[in-house]
Amino acid sequence: MSIAPITGKLRKRFWLDLTTALGLGTTAGYAFWYGVHLKRVQRQEEFYLKLERSKQQE
Repeated sequence: MSIAPITGKLRKRFWLDLTTALGLGTTAGYAFWYGVHLKRVQRQEEFYLKLERSKQQE
């Protein structure tokens, strides 16, 4: 009364797991880049522009 080996299970789920991971990773990367990173860079550039303008007025 032995248990039959499970074959092909890894191969069947591999492509689903791989495409899901790549899709979610890419989506999270774009969300971070456009939702967080670019806003921080814009705020930093505005700060340095304001600082440069205040130095020129002095």
